[in-house]
Amino acid sequence: MHDDAEWSRPSPGRSGLRADAGLALVLAIASVTTALLYARTGMYPGAAEPWVWAVGLGLATLPLALRRRYPVPVALVVSVGFFVCGQFGVPEVLIINICLFIALYTVGAWERRRGLALWARLGIGVAMIVWLVITLIIASSSSDYFEGISRSGIFSAYATYAVIQIITNLLYFGGAYFFGERSWNAARNQALLEARGRELELERQTSAAQAVALDRLSIARELHDVVAHHVSVMGIQAAAARRSLERDPARAAEALTVVEESAGTAVDELRRLVGTLRDPSKEASAPTTIGLAHLSALVAEAQSSGTPTTLIVAGEPRPIPMLVDVALYRVVQEALTNIRKHAGRGATAEVRLRFGEESVEVEISDDGVRQELAQRSRGSGLGLRGMRERVGAVGGTVQAGRRERGGFLVRAAVPVAPVSSGSPASPTAAPVG
Repeated sequence: MHDDAEWSRPSPGRSGLRADAGLALVLAIASVTTALLYARTGMYPGAAEPWVWAVGLGLATLPLALRRRYPVPVALVVSVGFFVCGQFGVPEVLIINICLFIALYTVGAWERRRGLALWARLGIGVAMIVWLVITLIIASSSSDYFEGISRSGIFSAYATYAVIQIITNLLYFGGAYFFGERSWNAARNQALLEARGRELELERQTSAAQAVALDRLSIARELHDVVAHHVSVMGIQAAAARRSLERDPARAAEALTVVEESAGTAVDELRRLVGTLRDPSKEASAPTTIGLAHLSALVAEAQSSGTPTTLIVAGEPRPIPMLVDVALYRVVQEALTNIRKHAGRGATAEVRLRFGEESVEVEISDDGVRQELAQRSRGSGLGLRGMRERVGAVGGTVQAGRRERGGFLVRAAVPVAPVSSGSPASPTAAPVG
């Protein structure tokens, strides 16, 4: 972002320099033409020598070719040319006045050092006014200037003419100052608006990229939770069916039934996920089978897959926000999946759901053998990372690690404001059955 105090107008570029050179050339030719016309009228008796014409008109016009690159030096040179023309009788007043105005305007509009711009214009303006006043004083005592104009009295015709000249010059220099400052401020404000526009566009692109990344992260978590859970169940049951296929066909058939059901459930959840991605408006109306109200089904599924699991609910169940409900359910689902994968044969699991006054907490523990814990620690960590991301998104925390008496423990807690009896309920989970 540009700072007002540090902003500097960019260089005009080649096209700008070519335009200034063309302007200077046009003004030089115009000044010579008008000078010849003024000389022809006979209004300037005793006109200066041609070389004085060349010096005065050249200094007043040609330096404007570099006016935007060197504003203050050009203004000083043009002022000298203006003085030469006026002091030594060059018969030209129109074009050189235009040139001086352009030079002073350019100092205000293009000089990057604002202090220098101020003092340069002030100095040139004061010098010109002083020169004018001295010239008027000298002319007031000489009858050769303005013959026939009364000079007697404070309110004489000549005094009135002098006042008009001073006022005209003050307006002239004041106008050059005003329009130069206005151009500088307009360019600065435009640059600030463009810089803010670029920053807003960059922020928009960053926000869009972050939104895409968050969506990808959410999809990755959902796929991991759905696929990992059901595939682990299918793997365990398929292994059980293989081992008992010959000696206990009925048990093998039962295990294969669980595999079939898990595969169907996984496909249904994947279809629901894909349908939500294709049409987000269906998310609110789509039936859901996840949430703390379905923990008993999740525990039963873990038991049927060969991991004895107990569900304990502490505290008074109460409605909680849907996002918290789903996040805690996914934590339990992922933790039970990890138990089946890593805790080893014969391990048992326990799921505790606690409803506190200001929080809801789930705790999943197992008594898996210690040699299996190292394998759990060497895993990809995607499951634990997904837990922390889900629970962190709703303001909660996740703790995971070994238990002192053996096994592994995952604890997730989310602050939930207590619901007063008279307040209306927001989208919530049903009580645990």
